[in-house]
Amino acid sequence: QLQLVESGGGLVQPGGSLRLSCAASGFTLDYYAIGWFRQAPGKEREGVSCINSSGASTNYAESVKGRFTISRDNAKNTVYLQMNSLKPGDTAVYYCARGRYCSGYVCTDVSYWGRGTQVTISS
Repeated sequence: QLQLVESGGGLVQPGGSLRLSCAASGFTLDYYAIGWFRQAPGKEREGVSCINSSGASTNYAESVKGRFTISRDNAKNTVYLQMNSLKPGDTAVYYCARGRYCSGYVCTDVSYWGRGTQVTISS
């Protein structure tokens, strides 16, 4: 019953926008920090953004700061990642994760991962 499901990925041109969603079932998001991670081909998984349980604190990797916005709607049990001004370097599989805390932009003590959604930036 416990699930995290990412959606909203796809193919967009440089400069375009996407909004990713991370929908939870089988538990409520209210208690948890939620992080977004990404992994590009041939690269290590990296943290992108993290939001604490209340939504009062948001954190971003330097590479995406000013372009991406993380938010949560606990009533819908969903966390979002709005991605603007997308660059080819943003191409990756994006994962959301359930954790305890945000250590900067990295969600720590991850207890569950989504399966990921592909984001491709290409002309």
